[in-house]
Amino acid sequence: MATSTRTRESGPAQRRSAFRRSRGDGPFRFASTGAGVVLLAIMAAIGVFLVVKAVPALQANTSHFLTELTWQPNATEPVFGIGALAFGTVLSSLLALVIATPVAVGVALFISHYAPRRLASVLGYVVDLLAAVPSVVYGLWGVAFLVPFMLGPSKFLNDYLGWIPLFGGDTVVGKSMLTASLVLAIMILPIIAAISREVFLQAPKMQEEAALALGATRWEMIRMSVLPFGRPGVISAAMLGLGRAMGETIAVALIFPATFKISFQILGPYGNSIAANIANGFGEATEVGRGALIASGLVLFLITLLVNMAARFIIARRKEYARAAA
Repeated sequence: MATSTRTRESGPAQRRSAFRRSRGDGPFRFASTGAGVVLLAIMAAIGVFLVVKAVPALQANTSHFLTELTWQPNATEPVFGIGALAFGTVLSSLLALVIATPVAVGVALFISHYAPRRLASVLGYVVDLLAAVPSVVYGLWGVAFLVPFMLGPSKFLNDYLGWIPLFGGDTVVGKSMLTASLVLAIMILPIIAAISREVFLQAPKMQEEAALALGATRWEMIRMSVLPFGRPGVISAAMLGLGRAMGETIAVALIFPATFKISFQILGPYGNSIAANIANGFGEATEVGRGALIASGLVLFLITLLVNMAARFIIARRKEYARAAA
């Protein structure tokens, strides 16, 4: 006759453990769901506030807000539009992203897979420290050093690569779209590098060792094992840096020429951004002028949301890499 045996995992002890887990899951699920709802409510409240404050100014506007290039909301007959500001914001942020991302990925790979342990630790602290530097420090450094320094390289680009529309034009200045983009690139580089470094360090060691055992060089191992695994993390880091570049205020306000013109000539005295225009014009704005600035902030809010949604869509298509270490 077979007798049933009671193991350690069964019986009252297992039931008590399951009861404790089920009792703890409820509050945690409630807290996490509540945090998500609160975050969505805050974002919705910000959007509603911006819309309510912007509507009176948009009604007083005598031109089309999305296409007008002039910005005179304080005039007797307000005329203002977001066209030039949105163009400058997007162009400067994209240029900064193109400049910063390759350098940041290279720094992250050097720290995670090439540098000796002690040097990698020191460089990691330096990168984290640069990410914490206030933006006004970068702006002051840009005005005092980078603006006069960029005159020489800008003239060189204009003389020898002027046939490219970005480097064309008859006027070359230090305070230009290129200089502002370089400052933004230096600002977002530590963020992208720090996040990419942590992602590369999580790459499956077994895949790296297998690639090296099969005769791959270190770069081939990185190209086949590390970069595919870390691609979603790099995309996330780049989108986070892009969001900061779009919303940066003081650093670009000190460097941008503050003109309202759409031009692809990044070496000339052209360029402005939504955030810089808000910082420069809010103190002297009338009631309609403040409403116009808030309306431009609403556009920046929507652009940032679209960028984050695009990043989430790209990452969702590559979920297989996120599960590679499982």
